[in-house]
Amino acid sequence: MKVLIDACVLYPTVMRQMVLGVAEAGAFTPLWSARIAEEWARAARKIGPGGETLARGEIAAASSRFPEAVVPVPQGAERRFWLPDPADIHVLAAAVVASADAIMTLNARDFPRNVLAEEGLSRVDPDSFLLGVWQAQPALVAQVGGDVLAEARRLSGEDWQMRALLRKARLPRLGKALAG
Repeated sequence: MKVLIDACVLYPTVMRQMVLGVAEAGAFTPLWSARIAEEWARAARKIGPGGETLARGEIAAASSRFPEAVVPVPQGAERRFWLPDPADIHVLAAAVVASADAIMTLNARDFPRNVLAEEGLSRVDPDSFLLGVWQAQPALVAQVGGDVLAEARRLSGEDWQMRALLRKARLPRLGKALAG
């Protein structure tokens, strides 16, 4: 399954680590465009002066881990599409160009299922998607979750618990499943 990942999923660190960790384990093929990566980098400015620089390093690392993930979108490809928010049309265009099966986003309102269905796409939110992968391959997702938890503890110096970490990362159902 090929899934185009929106910037709102790539920017939060723990969410990105879970999604890309599951992809790296072979559960699906991740995709994004240069413009989506640029949105990720700009969003990281919120964490402070070095946020964008850090994000650009993370983008380079992700692109190295997934060399086929970056979708080249031809100029003008967006013109034939419509979405409620014109600023999101580039995401739809990238998904269509890449022959993706789905768009992973937290932004349900701006990606109506009926519009996506016309292009042969579905919309998935990261929590539901990862929970589905966990139901099919619990050991795979548990391993990724354990790695992400260990890294969060190492970086923060805090004794994070799985459920709390994933709840904070907007993955509450996955957190409950992995903690249970």
